[in-house]
Amino acid sequence: MSNQLTPDLLIRAYSVGLFPMAESHDDPTLYWIDPEWRGILPLDGFHVPRSLRKAVRKGDFKIHVDRAFPDVIRACAEPTDDRDDTWINDNILDAYCALHKMGCAHSIEAWKDGELVGGLYGVSLGKAFFGESMFSRQTNASKIALVHLVALMRQGGYSLLDTQFVNDHLKQFGVLEIPRERYRNELAQALAGRANLPFEVETEFLELILSGGDK
Repeated sequence: MSNQLTPDLLIRAYSVGLFPMAESHDDPTLYWIDPEWRGILPLDGFHVPRSLRKAVRKGDFKIHVDRAFPDVIRACAEPTDDRDDTWINDNILDAYCALHKMGCAHSIEAWKDGELVGGLYGVSLGKAFFGESMFSRQTNASKIALVHLVALMRQGGYSLLDTQFVNDHLKQFGVLEIPRERYRNELAQALAGRANLPFEVETEFLELILSGGDK
């Protein structure tokens, strides 16, 4: 455990399969997590529920990349009806914002009527994207951001979407739980390549994700 966190340390940690969490938002101590079982979302087997496909195609939200990264991580750190506290403390917030300035952390944002209403953020290294947290202030906002993230990753040449853990929310999208050693092998392969997260999704890649097809 440690309460010292820097962008360089984050990059080294992610490259070997570790990620930090705090006990609570006001606890300065950080814990390095290395789960025995890891959640990943397969990019070529991502499942979009029918009702969500309709919501994406309806286009009620404008999706942007990296327009308001600090606001996204702050929103993810806020208490909600489902949780009284979060694992994102000020040290984590500052370090990931610094990582974002280095081009290694990104936010996918859902906007409506000029207001940020949902989104997610994560870390990008090689051909891997490590999803950290998401928030939603309107129905389906974070889910639609996730759909766009997968489309952008397919478009940008990524191969691994790490969700860290498996939960009921992610099960609807086809999340897999794999053992630590298999994860480390897939991570090593992903880190050996290069990918770039586009700032705007192309229609063909979004439709590819919505239809469940392969390109």
